[in-house]
Amino acid sequence: MTLPLPTARPEEVGLNQAALDRLAGALQERIANGHIPGAVALIARHGKIAFHESFGRLDPASSEPMRTDAIFRIYSMTKAIVSTAVMMLWEEGRLLLGDPIGKYLPALANPKVAVVSGDGYTLTDPASPITVQDLLRHTSGLTYEFRGTGPIHKAYAQAGIARLKQTNADQVETLGKLPLLHQPGTAWEYSRSTDVLGRLVEVVSGQSLGTFLNERILTPLGMADTGFSVPEADQNRIAEPFPKDPESGTDIALLDVRRPALFESGGGGLVATAMDYARFLAMLMGNGRLGETRLLGRKTVELMTSDHLGTITGAADLLPPGHGFGLGFAVRTQPGLAPFPGSVGNYYWGGVAGTTFWVDPTERLFAVLMIQAPMQREHYRVLFRDMVYAAVAD
Repeated sequence: MTLPLPTARPEEVGLNQAALDRLAGALQERIANGHIPGAVALIARHGKIAFHESFGRLDPASSEPMRTDAIFRIYSMTKAIVSTAVMMLWEEGRLLLGDPIGKYLPALANPKVAVVSGDGYTLTDPASPITVQDLLRHTSGLTYEFRGTGPIHKAYAQAGIARLKQTNADQVETLGKLPLLHQPGTAWEYSRSTDVLGRLVEVVSGQSLGTFLNERILTPLGMADTGFSVPEADQNRIAEPFPKDPESGTDIALLDVRRPALFESGGGGLVATAMDYARFLAMLMGNGRLGETRLLGRKTVELMTSDHLGTITGAADLLPPGHGFGLGFAVRTQPGLAPFPGSVGNYYWGGVAGTTFWVDPTERLFAVLMIQAPMQREHYRVLFRDMVYAAVAD
């Protein structure tokens, strides 16, 4: 039997109720004005959940209210879970962070690096191989097709790198035929690196990614509603977006999670509830342990949530000032600079449909916001963080 996470009244864990009421009011106002259909917010401090509320509607096409156990497409919040899977294999001595990925995935053993000039490019050899660490910290030289309009991004799109009718093995084979955008280890480039890590987990463990995650992470932590698809019995809990973004008029089409997934994307394929993801974050806050279940050692969590970039720089739209990147998470390295509050040592990430999380070890705090509003994700990530920190009283 899975034990629930402990709860507390906000004031018992040093949170101000009036400030949390303001947070709830801000979300309700945005929903009432038609900006987002609904939301679920969860805040925990000192190991206890002090705020877990739902707002608005589950599906804008119906009148059913949002529920706290609603299931959301979490997209890139998948990355932290898959990175954890890799580090579990690392703890077992089955791989090293400095290993070249070609040792496990031959398709990526001899990549070529593009030297872009205008709309064209030439090819050169890599100065060093792609390592497991490069994949975890997004310095592999890979990219995402939607992160630009240059010839390499176009080549990704033309190769159908995002197609759903493929396996993880198929995608790695395709990536191996495409040029890298950067020399490995030289630039932070948000990319399909974690998709590749999903295939690495399969090769090293001998299991499908979904099976490994379910057996080694999701079931042990009690994350019963997390997976690459939603069983029919639970599909009435899927949160849906507006068909068009109300501010830009852009059509919105999210992943169909009602059918079993062939492509189990390590970079963006999972669904989860706010409480499920809270259990994962509670494990990290517990230095790798939740209750009697230990997934990682304390020093492993410390390694994952430390900056691994140093002087390597990345895209300013994804890595704000005063931030670096660890092994699966963005990491705050300075108390100021960024236009939102936090503590040095914070680690976080989000999903393209609007879900977001962060962990603040200094304040013993973590928070999760679940929405399905891709075009508005940046606004709510910052708004939510601002208003949660405004509630920290003691």
